[in-house]
Amino acid sequence: MNAQILPVAGAMKGARCPKVSLSSDGRTLTVTDEARGRSATLSPASLYRYDYSTDGSGKRSRFLKGVAALDPDGLVLLDLPGDWHPPHLLDFAAKAGIPLRDGRDDSSERARRILAARAPGWERIRGFPAPRTARWNLALGVCAGIAGLALMVYLGVTGMWVAWRGFSAFGRFLMELIEAKWLMVAFSPALLVVRPVLGGVHRWQERRGLVVGPPGGPYLRMKSSRTLSVYRRSGVITELPVEPGSSLLRYRHDDLCGVFLLDPAGNPLLHLPGRWPPASLHRFTERHGLGLAMHRVSREEYLTLTTRSRQAFP
Repeated sequence: MNAQILPVAGAMKGARCPKVSLSSDGRTLTVTDEARGRSATLSPASLYRYDYSTDGSGKRSRFLKGVAALDPDGLVLLDLPGDWHPPHLLDFAAKAGIPLRDGRDDSSERARRILAARAPGWERIRGFPAPRTARWNLALGVCAGIAGLALMVYLGVTGMWVAWRGFSAFGRFLMELIEAKWLMVAFSPALLVVRPVLGGVHRWQERRGLVVGPPGGPYLRMKSSRTLSVYRRSGVITELPVEPGSSLLRYRHDDLCGVFLLDPAGNPLLHLPGRWPPASLHRFTERHGLGLAMHRVSREEYLTLTTRSRQAFP
């Protein structure tokens, strides 16, 4: 089948038109985000067009529109917000051979429930360029950290630690409102030094096979020869006993990937979706005497593993 291309018909009312296009080769769907120069390829079982209002009344109520790509179990693989022109979308779905479900008459509760059921590795593509302020976040964060450090030193020298603690608490409350996480260094200036140092220590440990995973988590560490710990930045999430003969399975299923911890009988105990570097996994498993397998899994194998895994951390 020749590739079919469908540009977005428009964005939500009052917004700029997102630069996203769809193309299909059979039932393989390729979504291209022209604004940010990236693309995603997947094989959805169906498409779901949604159009619902958020909670609120008057000016507080918003209408959310878009298209979601669903897997065979109804989990969302990809969310594409925007005001898609119905005739164009219907024509594209028919030519691509992908069933299209029109959910514009669904209740807000039902639409939210469908969109909340996300598959591991799901993503949202908006088609808007990155905000200009995001390009300056690092420089602004460093400047804010230096200013915060100077203020902390001044208040400390003058014996006004209570004023600093109040200023820091207010700043963190403010960040929760404006969602500018890069401002954290202004109210905790030690992060200018602590975070790079901790990141360097984590990379050193990963090269030695002591840990595996990104510094912010989730990452794995063997607390002892019999206990595997899963960490996030805030601390330990869970700990699992590891028997001799246990192993890690790095899988790939379509555009999904992640790691399963398997017991000696091959039963999945833990599921950690995400991209895990093969070299780091090899060093980690070799150091701690775990088995390691890396291969693609079929849909049936993926569903069986995810269903039987006792814990999952998206």
